[in-house]
Amino acid sequence: MQHGHAQGHDDHDHDGDHHGHHHGSGGHGHAPANFGNAFAIGVALNLAYVIGEVFYGIAGHSLALLADAGHNLGDVLGLAGAGVAVWLGQKLPGGRYTYGLRRASVLSALGNAVLLLVVTGGIAWEAVLRLITPSRPGGDVIIVVAAIGIAVNGFTALLFMSGRKGDLNVRSAFTHMAADAMVAAGTVAAGAVILWTGWNRVDPAVGIVISVVIIAGSWSLLRDSLKLSLDAVPDGIDPGAVEAYLCGLPGVVAIHDVHIWGLSTTDVALTAHLVCQEERSGQSLLAHVAEDIQERFGIGHVTIQLETPATAEACRLRPDHVI
Repeated sequence: MQHGHAQGHDDHDHDGDHHGHHHGSGGHGHAPANFGNAFAIGVALNLAYVIGEVFYGIAGHSLALLADAGHNLGDVLGLAGAGVAVWLGQKLPGGRYTYGLRRASVLSALGNAVLLLVVTGGIAWEAVLRLITPSRPGGDVIIVVAAIGIAVNGFTALLFMSGRKGDLNVRSAFTHMAADAMVAAGTVAAGAVILWTGWNRVDPAVGIVISVVIIAGSWSLLRDSLKLSLDAVPDGIDPGAVEAYLCGLPGVVAIHDVHIWGLSTTDVALTAHLVCQEERSGQSLLAHVAEDIQERFGIGHVTIQLETPATAEACRLRPDHVI
């Protein structure tokens, strides 16, 4: 019999010793560990950019630059939070945190998504106000600083591009930085048109368009991070296919209490009760089932409990509506 860290199923008893556990470690690959330097570089670059905006905003008496500095300070906080989540996720399980602190990456992705939408909503609102009451055209210094912002935010986004599909936390950082690069590009374009034509409403009009694009692109980030926060089955895993695989195992006559959820933005866990005609046939499955599930479905933290038909009848977790 092999044992692992069972997930909260100790509230029921079975007559005799007719259950076993198998726990597999691993997962989708620990993508965040490879981006620790990227987060540090991104925070440093964006913090330096904020300091530069504050300096030139004060020197040039530009409220626009000072306001944008406040916006970019939010970016620094978002990146720092994502980086801290990566660091916390590397902490070993212990004490009351039996899974460690990997779930911090999910909270960070959710917080970053909310921050991005709130900040973008604020930009859109300000753009509407300026569309109604246009402000005076910005000077050349604003265009130059915004162009530097394209370089800073664009480069930071590139640092996270390779990991955006495998880790929601990295994806949130990439989306945030790419959105800011778009805002900076819009500022440069609008500033150039204003200086050329004198049409003040170009700036807020471009701001509204960019805000709509950013909100549309970041909505999926908010949705996915909320789903992980609520222990939904991670995208890319078909729960029906997993259950069909378990039901098709030799000797398995029924399954119940199947749960699949994200331990973090990269690690997935599964628990299930397998009902076998004979306990011996079930025990033979434990040697390879966790490795097979990881290879087939990318689920690295697997806990299997074996039951016979007799003990399954007494299992309090057998009905689908019981959690």
